[in-house]
Amino acid sequence: MTTTPPRLTDRAALARHRARAVPDALFPHELAADQIEDRLGMVKRAFTQIAVVTGVPGPWRARFPEARIVDDAEVLDLEPGRHDLVIHAMALQWADDPVGQIVQCRRALVPDGLMLAVFPGGRTLTELRAALAEAETAVTGGLSPRVAPLPEIRDAGALLQRAGLALPVADVDRSIVTYADALALMHELRAMGEASALAARDRRIPPRALFEQAARIYAEAYPAADDPDRIRATLDLVHLSGWAPADDQPQPLRPGSASSRLADALGATERPLRDNSLDGPSGGGD
Repeated sequence: MTTTPPRLTDRAALARHRARAVPDALFPHELAADQIEDRLGMVKRAFTQIAVVTGVPGPWRARFPEARIVDDAEVLDLEPGRHDLVIHAMALQWADDPVGQIVQCRRALVPDGLMLAVFPGGRTLTELRAALAEAETAVTGGLSPRVAPLPEIRDAGALLQRAGLALPVADVDRSIVTYADALALMHELRAMGEASALAARDRRIPPRALFEQAARIYAEAYPAADDPDRIRATLDLVHLSGWAPADDQPQPLRPGSASSRLADALGATERPLRDNSLDGPSGGGD
């Protein structure tokens, strides 16, 4: 039986936020594009049929002017078997069905085509989450969802295998940025178009004291390392890469199929390991 993924994102609210994004505040996209270009520089291949899936096209169109820009809708406007490179750019964090997004990207690839994805994840905004949670508990006596949940890298890597991509790789690039205070950070998030668009968010106007309290907590708990009068914020950009399956790709060997021993290749003497199960501070009998 087919199940519908839980609704994470209010897509109408997300579209409104993105429409108000300020180009000068889109530095995470610029940073992500830099990192994508670095990774492509290590691939010894020229890509000629590129698609970029993103809800913020400006920075990506500038970096990949030859690419087809595709909105990160639930159903992607991608033609099956058309592209040799698909980049899912800074949008997977808002997907209700991230596996479905990657599956659609895979289907759009030619055999042995490459899919790259980059999005905020891991410990991104962990300081803001903690400060808001503590402040809201103190001010209102409860908690409501204010920052979207972000996937951990180990969970994100599993998406590639579930989507049927070969040679999957997941890694993370961490940056620490600083702001004058938590209010400046939240203002910048709105300018990026990344204000809360959670479907389950509290629609009521929050009390002013909430954000003032959060700013005080943030300043005390997370000062910048080189300037205690500023705050620090973590930005983890998770990168995923995988290839559309093809018959001529390298394949892993079956376990136990090796025809030579590592010790022979290294010219080393192989010795059996001693059983230390009863040794150590807690072993040894009476």
